[in-house]
Amino acid sequence: MPLTTVIRPYDWGSRTALPALLGVEPDGRPQAELWVGAHPAAPSSVAGTPLDVLIERDPAGMLGAPSTGRFGASLPYLLKVLAVEKPLSLQVHPTTAQAEAGFAREEAQGIPVDDYSRTYKDPFHKPEMVCALTDFHGLCGFRDPAETADLLESLTVAELRPWIGTLRDEPPAQALQTVLTQMLDETSRPIQAAVEPALTGVYADIARAYPGDPGILAALLLNHVRLKPGQALFLDAGVPHAYLGGLTIEVMANSDNVLRCGLTGKHIDVPELMRVVEFAPTTPDRIEPTADLHYQAAAEEFTLARHDLTEDPDVLPTGLPQTLLCVEGEAHLTTDRTLTLNRGEAAFIPAAAPAASLTGNGTLYRALPSIEP
Repeated sequence: MPLTTVIRPYDWGSRTALPALLGVEPDGRPQAELWVGAHPAAPSSVAGTPLDVLIERDPAGMLGAPSTGRFGASLPYLLKVLAVEKPLSLQVHPTTAQAEAGFAREEAQGIPVDDYSRTYKDPFHKPEMVCALTDFHGLCGFRDPAETADLLESLTVAELRPWIGTLRDEPPAQALQTVLTQMLDETSRPIQAAVEPALTGVYADIARAYPGDPGILAALLLNHVRLKPGQALFLDAGVPHAYLGGLTIEVMANSDNVLRCGLTGKHIDVPELMRVVEFAPTTPDRIEPTADLHYQAAAEEFTLARHDLTEDPDVLPTGLPQTLLCVEGEAHLTTDRTLTLNRGEAAFIPAAAPAASLTGNGTLYRALPSIEP
């Protein structure tokens, strides 16, 4: 099923990267995310019919028994391309239990799902993985507090001395919670005003993009991570993060639950973020591809495969829903007929489709559930 995809034009997006991928002229507006999937907020379509509608009509044929038995009658993952021109939302995602409770609470309060002040859009968790198409970088997880203390000390800003002491002297989780709470409080604005002129490198870039934003201080607590093309990073519930620049594939559980504390014009919910975030230093969870170029993270909803195509066919499995996106060259998808995908074009293979093979001269990414068919 060839897919017509949807672009979401958030203000942090690149004006040129997605048009270049799709082979169209830029329209001068930021184009941030290309959505390839069946999320009701922006579903792809097949000959004018939304993919989520087609799945609702025939969940068994579209998704297969293993997927419906585990995840119900909806596609369990969402595939995206992110084109990050400037930093976006300092955020975390909830666990399933947190999402269920938060969604039920806001439903009971009568807050419409599309309301600006709504925090929980659905009752699902949102583990996610990014796989870089270009050089890509972001912030991911709390740095060791002692290392952050060294960073703050290097700024030589007197107002930071109490936080430096806390980060050095208190137990890590307690220190992170204390300092982040104070950083996000309005009383820290004078400290921020003193810190911003002293920032260098990536943190100066963040301050230039969002002057006066409380997320600037919070960003100083996080690991800075760089990915080369083909390298991947997994983010589970509770891990604070923000993407800063580059073009990347992103695959996630089919949820839109994001709790933000800064670097955004979207809804910010600091109290809920503070309740959900895991206060522990972490090492960013880099995902190495297997020999057959599968990126398998700790999430049942999705796995990601990269196909560097040749004339030797890659035979695909059957029995599970698969979403394909060509990012370079040309891909030929063959079952009882052949569908050609050019750069930026996508397709969906229903679980009930006959066995398919891939050939071509480009690069294609394929998302599917990580359960056995």
